[in-house]
Amino acid sequence: MSEEKQKYSASSDKALIDSVEDYKFEPIKGYPMLNWRGKRPFTSTHYYPAQLKEVYGPEVDGWRNKIYWGDNLQVMSHLLKSYRGKIDLIYIDPPFDSKADYKQKISLRGMEINNDHTSFEEKQYTDIWSNDEYLQFMYERLVLLKELLSDTGSIYIHLDYRMDSYIRLIMDEVFGNNNFLNEIIWSYATGGASKEFFARKHDTLLFYIKSARYKFFPERVKEQRTEKSLERARNPKGARISVDNDKKLPTDVWDIPALNPMAVERLDYPTQKPIELLQKIILASSNPGDIVLDCFMGSGTTQSAAIGLGRRFIGADINIGSIQVTTKRLIEQSKNQINNGNQGGLFEEESTPEIMFPGLEVYNVNNYDLFRNPVEAREILLKAMEINPLPQGSLFDGEKDARMVKIMPVNRIATRAELSELIAGLDYKGFEKRHSSHPAEPVEKITLVCMGHEPDLKASLEKEVEPYKLDIEVVDILRDHQELQFKRDSEARIVIENGQLIIERFYPMNLLGKLSLQKEKVKDWEELVVSVMIDWNYDGAVLQPAMVDIPEKGELVKGSYPVIEGAGTIRVKITDLLSESFEVEVSNA
Repeated sequence: MSEEKQKYSASSDKALIDSVEDYKFEPIKGYPMLNWRGKRPFTSTHYYPAQLKEVYGPEVDGWRNKIYWGDNLQVMSHLLKSYRGKIDLIYIDPPFDSKADYKQKISLRGMEINNDHTSFEEKQYTDIWSNDEYLQFMYERLVLLKELLSDTGSIYIHLDYRMDSYIRLIMDEVFGNNNFLNEIIWSYATGGASKEFFARKHDTLLFYIKSARYKFFPERVKEQRTEKSLERARNPKGARISVDNDKKLPTDVWDIPALNPMAVERLDYPTQKPIELLQKIILASSNPGDIVLDCFMGSGTTQSAAIGLGRRFIGADINIGSIQVTTKRLIEQSKNQINNGNQGGLFEEESTPEIMFPGLEVYNVNNYDLFRNPVEAREILLKAMEINPLPQGSLFDGEKDARMVKIMPVNRIATRAELSELIAGLDYKGFEKRHSSHPAEPVEKITLVCMGHEPDLKASLEKEVEPYKLDIEVVDILRDHQELQFKRDSEARIVIENGQLIIERFYPMNLLGKLSLQKEKVKDWEELVVSVMIDWNYDGAVLQPAMVDIPEKGELVKGSYPVIEGAGTIRVKITDLLSESFEVEVSNA
């Protein structure tokens, strides 16, 4: 590949993925390839800007750990500019296409509010896909992950029986089947029984590398021998010959308990994995100081394991609940480990009390702030715009006034590249029949709903379906429907009296709506809040909280805080049970 093709091209505002030739879909003798309807090459991506929103803690050796809120395709496109070939270890736990909606139980923190709805389940993300859509989704992200991975790096992909065979074929195509090392079986005792098939008691981890120079340290994660195998290592009098024989090098079957409902580390976040699983991966495939990436972050288990083992990390998730849960988790963990030292852990090499814990930076990619939860965006838009919905998985999202409606990905500019799925799925046989019967009429009326778009979006779609004629309407929410109410703003009363910043009232309106609770009934607003953070000298752009109030389970935020000497512009951030945040500046005059 030429040097020019490897470079980031600022002039075209694109990050080249690789040479086009490397991603043609011509079959090669001896190398099976997975195909699906609408499979298309992924050879370049736009550079997406990121906005630094929050900073916690200091830099250590010029580094803070990083969390990004946004579509991980855009996040990785952003990272290419600075981190191409620099990520030492990647772990991802992507959607499994489980045909389920994953929900988190939201409960009041206390018992003072008298209401029939003291808890409810909040949808975090939907894991329902068409097979072709899922495979293209994963293919594009795996291509980017390869570009980010260093030549000495490894990637672990966590799957179950639904998609592991498909993803393995895609990984063979992207990484090369010669770079496949293991299919690891994570075995656990929990899970339901079945009389229709053998009970499913394991997940799969696909372990790939980028080159023969990869790092691997199995001696760090030796496994305890069984008593039966230990018998073979004893002399006739029963004494063990060597202490080293107590443990053995690991196999590709890992017996690690899944999280139970009473586990101390449990955060009640759907799909949370045990930290022991991530510790084993990180210890075996990285060194202290290496960069670990997880772009399907969830509850932040990868990040928690990484920081505890002295690794740097980058995390990303499209769900704001993930960002809030992970940020809270890491702030608490760093505080505990700095105050108490590393407590030691599950493996021999884990205790590293000399580690300095770097701070944390939180970024947005493309200003994800209109919809708190993108899972709800489609439903909210359909309802707000009075569109008749079509079943989940349909090519179009709804129908209105004889027009087929397609809702483009929310909270980012719609680009020509994002039309590919729509173009591939159009009914061209039907178009041909309509065109033959009425050649002067459009074969379909389509409305594209987006939040900002490239100016040639409509023209690009028209050109792609020539010679058929389409009647295309682009509805830009930011331009055409500014009056639509997508979410209700929170309200608060915060005052400074006698040197104390006091939160007198706080009304998170969306949360109150889900609880069927009127704000006039709220007396103990602290029950609705998970954290309060205060920046005593806000610079107008980035929140850098010096006061962080994150109560333990069963406790409430204080609500009153001493104002520091020399405080300037004060900004307060209150995060409620829905992970929605309310920020406001408070006068210190």
